[in-house]
Amino acid sequence: NEMALTLVRASYSGILRENMDFSTGLANPNSEMISQGLSVPLQFGPMPDAVNAVRRAWEARMEPGDIFVLNDPFEGGTHLPDFFFIKPIFLDGVIFCYACVAGHQIDVGGRVAGGNACDSTEVYAEGLRVPPLKLFEKGVPNETLFNIIERNVRVPVKLLGDFRAQIASLETGENGIQQLIKRYGANDLRNYFDALLDYGERQTRKAIAELPPGEYHFTDYLDSDGIERRAVPITLKLTIATDRIIADFTGSSPQVQGANNSTASMAKSSTYGAIRSVLRGDIPSNGGFFRAIEVITEKGSILDCVLPAASGGRGVTLFRIVDTVWGALAKAVPDRVPAATEGGTTVFSIGGYDENRAPFVFVEIFGGSWGGRPDRDGIDGISHPVLNQRNIPAEVMEAENPVELVRYGFVPDTGGAGKYRGGLSLVRDVRYLGAVPAQLQLRSDRCEHMPYGLAGGKDGTPSYNLLNPGTGAEKKLKAMDTTTIKKGETVRFVTPGAGGWGDPLDRDPLAVAVDVREGRLTPAYVRKHYL
Repeated sequence: NEMALTLVRASYSGILRENMDFSTGLANPNSEMISQGLSVPLQFGPMPDAVNAVRRAWEARMEPGDIFVLNDPFEGGTHLPDFFFIKPIFLDGVIFCYACVAGHQIDVGGRVAGGNACDSTEVYAEGLRVPPLKLFEKGVPNETLFNIIERNVRVPVKLLGDFRAQIASLETGENGIQQLIKRYGANDLRNYFDALLDYGERQTRKAIAELPPGEYHFTDYLDSDGIERRAVPITLKLTIATDRIIADFTGSSPQVQGANNSTASMAKSSTYGAIRSVLRGDIPSNGGFFRAIEVITEKGSILDCVLPAASGGRGVTLFRIVDTVWGALAKAVPDRVPAATEGGTTVFSIGGYDENRAPFVFVEIFGGSWGGRPDRDGIDGISHPVLNQRNIPAEVMEAENPVELVRYGFVPDTGGAGKYRGGLSLVRDVRYLGAVPAQLQLRSDRCEHMPYGLAGGKDGTPSYNLLNPGTGAEKKLKAMDTTTIKKGETVRFVTPGAGGWGDPLDRDPLAVAVDVREGRLTPAYVRKHYL
């Protein structure tokens, strides 16, 4: 947690400082995660693969003061914007543990500012690809690597400022470990680390053993492969077997032509996060939890892509993995699983140059709402359960970028009706103020395949995105789009509404009345769905 707070306080870009799109962790010498800090669970799951990639390349040549960096999806990374920073912590010449940070960078070069475009067709178009390399050697910065990175991104001051914040986070981790060694002694601390992992495994297996054994199947869909609008299936056979879970995604879509492809490490992480949210809340989030869950993917599929696959837009696939796992678990433990959330955040970026050719990149992660739950409504305006992120405040957005936030709020009559209704859609209108036309990139989903309802609850409502809404020259944008935005133009982003849980006719009439009084629902909507 101290590592995470250091990063927030020191970072330059809104995507780290405000969105908190990063994760911090500690790994033992065998790459198992001892503990997770604040922020994004999805970036914690792939950390063992990143540490293992560093170990394969450098373990015999690691020295005190070394810091390693990587973002290559095919060698320990997940997609190019996510950089992993890993520092081995030594004691008496032997690696005691690793401090780890994964952070989403504001830009990595490539054809589209921000690096999240869904319509890239190969990784080579997405930006700078960095295999496991030493960013610092014995405490000395690798100036060659720093210079290469600096020359290949649009906003090097912000990016390298964020790099230094992540390096400071690693230093905080090392300092904390050294203090723990002084307090407990190295041998006892090693034993505690092992005990934490074993305890996490025991508690996870105990919780799984309480679930009804069997095979549970579910399939959900993406609306697009990043290029073409078509149904892209994520198929799961979930086996609960005594004290372990096997999640077999065999039969899911082959890797796609666009950038919605995921690495196997992120498929595992999404599965871990979905299962973790259904089990007891007192189970530690560490590598012991991972031991009890096996995730099977097919090489060359959308969940285990191979070169030259692009993966910048893989976030929508990760959210759909979560929805698929929950859909299967709802058949096993219907009293624990909510209806589908909004389906994942909408990510957009506006990047370009001002009249003096000075570059800027603005990236925002925008969402979301939860599905109706077995005992209460979904939550309006909250981060996806496997993200734990927040939006960039209007004041910060406008102070740092040539944009104006025109509108931000809930959309009435959205979300799925139910005994417990789904969370409402969110709307965010952003006006571009720059003098020079800029590049607008958009990643959203759930405009055709709605967030599903459960137990008789209705499905959620679709996302949509409009350029210049209400002007007479309104244009509907694709859910996954790259286009141009001009000075004075406004783009409206509307997230999906989440699914409902239970028969709408069983809803407490007082709850319906409160929703109408507070403007969430209109009388016409109530007559249609609740009478």
